[in-house]
Amino acid sequence: MASALSKPIYIVDGARSPYLKARNKPGPFSAGDLATQSGRALLMRHKFSPTELDEVILGCASPSVDEVNIGRVVALRMGCGQKVPGWTVMRNCASGMQAIDSGINNILAGRSHLVMAGGTDALSRAPLLFSDAMVLWLSNWYAAKTPGQRVAQLAKLKLGYLAPVIAIMKGLTDPMVGLLMGQTAENVAHRFGITRAQMDEFAVRSHKRVVAAQDAGYLAPGGGEVEALYDKAGNAYSLDDGVRRDSSVENLAKLKPFFDRKFGNVTPGNSSQITDGAAWVLLADEEAVKKHDLKPIGRIVDTEWAGLDPAQMGLGPVHSATPLMKRNNLGLNDLDYWEINEAFSAQVLGCIAAWKDEKYCKEQLGLEGAMGALDESKLNVDGGAIALGHPVGSSGARIVLHLLKVLKRNNAKRGIACICIGGGLGGAMLIEAL
Repeated sequence: MASALSKPIYIVDGARSPYLKARNKPGPFSAGDLATQSGRALLMRHKFSPTELDEVILGCASPSVDEVNIGRVVALRMGCGQKVPGWTVMRNCASGMQAIDSGINNILAGRSHLVMAGGTDALSRAPLLFSDAMVLWLSNWYAAKTPGQRVAQLAKLKLGYLAPVIAIMKGLTDPMVGLLMGQTAENVAHRFGITRAQMDEFAVRSHKRVVAAQDAGYLAPGGGEVEALYDKAGNAYSLDDGVRRDSSVENLAKLKPFFDRKFGNVTPGNSSQITDGAAWVLLADEEAVKKHDLKPIGRIVDTEWAGLDPAQMGLGPVHSATPLMKRNNLGLNDLDYWEINEAFSAQVLGCIAAWKDEKYCKEQLGLEGAMGALDESKLNVDGGAIALGHPVGSSGARIVLHLLKVLKRNNAKRGIACICIGGGLGGAMLIEAL
């Protein structure tokens, strides 16, 4: 199909790390480690030198304080040399997709020809913070100059000041509406009448599909997508380890709602997992393809970003993918495959329901009627973030890469990868396999 972009933007290759579930302690790898190891594995498959990249762009929602411009740190660690610019982007859950879009725009502008773009996050290493009261107390403590002043400050110290602020919970709370992301999923579920049983059934399907993909070798090292990680002791991490092979509706039904404990239905079991991981793609234009004798596997046809009510942020894929489809004269089922990031079961089911809802499509999307029913056999065919996890900075790049892998192995032509974004945003990319 004709591209909406002014010149072809090719995806040459891609790779990601296994997604490692956070288990109430810092994981074995920093965000930089995850991106560096998976990025090196990707670069080693190609003849060009890492120093021949025009730039490295990395999405990250929660970089550590010693890797604030993590894109530059990782570029240097991957051996790209001092002259290859490395930089970091942040668009919450779509940071990895934003990195790809930023690379596309720089290639279109003629500033770059060969770009490595992706995303990373090690959410298990999100810090514990001091409360504002404790920070103020410490400020006064360090300002005290005499023993008497310090004794007076000690008398003012309250035990409650020592309670840590969990950074990841604060980061997953929308500052404009004061809601945790899971509470926005409850809003979507309520709007479309999505039941607890439907959420749990969707979650079980996600786990079963990931298990099947692992067993088939699609999500195992050597399958062309996942590259094993190695820690300092030489231990190997080769598979996404959050998947539950014993997942069942009966087991999930035992879990209590987390975000709305009295009336809610969103539980840890039908939500994406707190996870560490990184994903990359290599982007190139015609000039780079010829110069380096590259063999592209796909191309980006079009991209779209959209805004909506932050309290309904889970519907972001609907608001971004719909204008993308309309601009390219496509219906829901004209696409061969779909990847919708599974932040929550309720959120994905809400997107499917919104496209079916005539009132929503007319009032919120400006359409003449409902978009229709998405064929769910085309959706997240190898599972998604409910089973894999959602390293916020990485997921947008992962779904683009995985969509292309699915298209290629099934001899299919085109698909859309889309994602909801904290803050009330949506992002979507139309991908074509070559």
